Amino acid sequence: MPALSQNLTFKITNGNTTTNTVAVNYPNTATTALIYNSERIKGDGYFGGSDGLHTVFWSVSEFIGTLEVQATLASEPVEADWTTVKLTEPSNNFTIDTTGLVTATGVGSTRYTTVTTTSKSYNFTGNFVWLRGRISEFTQGVMNSININR
Repeated sequence: MPALSQNLTFKITNGNTTTNTVAVNYPNTATTALIYNSERIKGDGYFGGSDGLHTVFWSVSEFIGTLEVQATLASEPVEADWTTVKLTEPSNNFTIDTTGLVTATGVGSTRYTTVTTTSKSYNFTGNFVWLRGRISEFTQGVMNSININR
């Protein structure tokens, strides 16, 4: 049985040294917004799961940037295979249109444009083979961790 909860790790290269880490600090030497993709982890679809329910939890400190979860159905994905998944808050906010269709509201990513220290959790559904976290527009602070339950 696979682990149900897993921290995402990021490969950070500094000069000639590459480190696998859960936390990503914005480097003092950076002069532009940065992008980091985590190592891929197995999604519910990899194990033949039927419900596709996942939960992501992240924690940031003094952070400015965008966080998102990306997924793919490809068994050996290339960069073009990854897509951003729609995240919904556990409080299950819904909208109803004029036909009576009920839809869970959600976001594709969470963008923090001012210095933010927070911990957030979201749900998403899909029988994805692989999952990864993505940090983009990263200009300040620390992404402490991203954890995915499946």
